[in-house]
Amino acid sequence: MSLPAEFHDIAKRVNNWGRWGETDEIGTLNLITGTVVRDAAAQVRRGLRIPLALPLHQDGLQTGMIPGRVNPLHTMVQINQELFGPGTVATSDDAVTMGLQAATHWDALTHVSHSGRIYNGRPAGTITAHTRARFSGIDKATPVISRGVLLDVARAKGVERLPGDHAVTPEDLDEAAEFGGVTVRAGDIVLVRTGQMQLCLGGDKHGYGYPSPGLSVRTPEWFHARDVAAVANDTLTFEIFPPEIENLWLPVHALDLVEMGMLQGQNWNLETLSTACAQEQRYAFLLSAMPEPFVGGTGTPVAPVAVL
Repeated sequence: MSLPAEFHDIAKRVNNWGRWGETDEIGTLNLITGTVVRDAAAQVRRGLRIPLALPLHQDGLQTGMIPGRVNPLHTMVQINQELFGPGTVATSDDAVTMGLQAATHWDALTHVSHSGRIYNGRPAGTITAHTRARFSGIDKATPVISRGVLLDVARAKGVERLPGDHAVTPEDLDEAAEFGGVTVRAGDIVLVRTGQMQLCLGGDKHGYGYPSPGLSVRTPEWFHARDVAAVANDTLTFEIFPPEIENLWLPVHALDLVEMGMLQGQNWNLETLSTACAQEQRYAFLLSAMPEPFVGGTGTPVAPVAVL
């Protein structure tokens, strides 16, 4: 089934292909300039550091709903081994097998394609089993450090968690920005809280994944108009799931990653940050969210930290 005209109309309005040149591979990360980072550092007042990543362990949030996306399998390959002979210093080493998007992660611009294309108009066929993502792999990302802004949609609406059928709209984002007293500006990394993570933290992994609130197909235009550098939220699927438009699967992924060239993140734990921002009465902070540079990777685990 081909993508509907409504999707292509939005795609034309948010398209960034060629904006930073024909050879560009990082998209909206170009918006994180030295000036943006310097201004972001000025957000730090107390030095309060809040981690936003889920723990990595075998009993993680993956249930098999997404084929091949396995929870971390952590094994010991050395345990107190005296490598250089009896009585020498002993070492312990371990190894991990996991889906790169199994827990808190960034999607690379190559995570999805549509109409045979990835970001900046390159062929989707440049992603292969041998070369992986030849262009715009997660290793190409520049340092993801900028001003973070929490748009706490759930708290702004006075609820603990949005219902599973709630599509977060541009109007919701405006409401959350007004609630937090923040203006989203160029180069910002926007974190959208729905409260859905509470289900995951409470042990309901299936309920966490489906049904899930998430971003509406109308939100990419909101982010594009404000020159947002990246967006992350506290859900498994990022966008509302099942989709708001029948049989139109992952349209927000395609608009954000392919058309705009904007990193998006999922499974971020925003609960402690929500409480801290409410207590501090400020919703902007320094955010460090460096991707692990897996060469050719279409995603990566990330351990983000917000600093207030």
